[in-house]
Amino acid sequence: MSSLGVYLELKEGNLKKTNLELLTVAQKSGRDVTAVVFADDAGAYVEDLATYGAQKIVIISGLNGPSARPETLAGELARVIQDRGLTDVIGTHSAFGKDFMPRVAAQLAAPLATDCTGIDFTGGIATKPIYAGKVTAQVKLTGPIKLFTLRPNTVTPVTAAAKATPEIINVVAKSPTPRSQIKEIVKGVAGRIDLTEAQIIVSGGRGLKNQENFKILEKMADALGAALGASRAAVDSGFATQDMQVGQTGKTVNPVLYIACGISGAIQHFAGMKTSKVIVAINKDPEAPIFKKADFGIVGDLFEVVPVLTEELKKAIAK
Repeated sequence: MSSLGVYLELKEGNLKKTNLELLTVAQKSGRDVTAVVFADDAGAYVEDLATYGAQKIVIISGLNGPSARPETLAGELARVIQDRGLTDVIGTHSAFGKDFMPRVAAQLAAPLATDCTGIDFTGGIATKPIYAGKVTAQVKLTGPIKLFTLRPNTVTPVTAAAKATPEIINVVAKSPTPRSQIKEIVKGVAGRIDLTEAQIIVSGGRGLKNQENFKILEKMADALGAALGASRAAVDSGFATQDMQVGQTGKTVNPVLYIACGISGAIQHFAGMKTSKVIVAINKDPEAPIFKKADFGIVGDLFEVVPVLTEELKKAIAK
C-alpha cells in the first residue's frame, strides 16, 4: 500500500496546530504516513510527529532562507512526492497553502481539492463547501497523484494508537533561481492568534464606530485567549486592518466560538464564519440578520455589554 503524504507548514520555525489535524486525518486512513517538512533541523519536531502517527519524516533542507517562497518550494515538494511514491498528499488550507499547493499540483499535473472538510482517501473523494458555503459538494479526484487541502479546525488532533519510531529521510534541495523577489513582509498585530487557526474569535463591525473602540474587543479577546476579527464594513471604514477581515472577501474561519459585536450579519460576512460551532451575537438592533444565525444573542449597546461580559468572563475563568 502506498504511503500518504502530509505537508507540514511551519510558523516561525514551529509546528502549527493544523499540522496535528492533518496527521490525525492521515492516520485514520490506515495507511503509512509520510510527513514532509522544509527545515534545516527538524529534530525538535520528530517526537510530536511520531506521537501523531508519522512513520516516515522527509526533511528538505537548503531552502529556508530568502528563497523560501512558494515558487521555489513547490518543485521540491513535487520531486519528493514522485521520488517517495506518494499517491495522496494533504496540506493546510492556509494563506500560504492556498498559494503553494496549486503550484505543486501544476508541477505534477495532478488534481487538487481545496478547503476540504472531509476526505475519503480510498475513493479519492473530498467533501467541501461551495457557493460561499450554501452547498456542500463531494468532489472525486482521479489520477495517479491526488492533492488536498484541509480547512483548519475541522478535526480535533488525536494521538496515534501506537507510537512508532519514524524513519528519517534527509533531502538536500536544489537551488533554483527565483523569478520574483520579496521586498517586504508586513506582519499583522504581534502576538495575535491566526484567525484561520483560532478556537475562539471576537469580531467587530461598523457598530464599533472607530478604530479606537476596537480596544474594547481586544480586552475580551485577551481574556479568552482569542483572535480578533472584523467585518468588511469595519475594514472599509478604517476601523480594522484587512488581515482581520472575516467573510466572503476575507478569511474563512472555523472556530469553536465566534462572538460578533456590532455586526449586522450580511450574507457575505456569514459566508466566512458560518461553520463556527457556536455563534454569539451582540447588537442593539433586535432585527439585525445576525440574530437569525446566532446560537445566543444579546440585544443591547455593545459599549455597555462587552465590558461587563469581559469582566464576568475573567471571573469565570479565574475560578
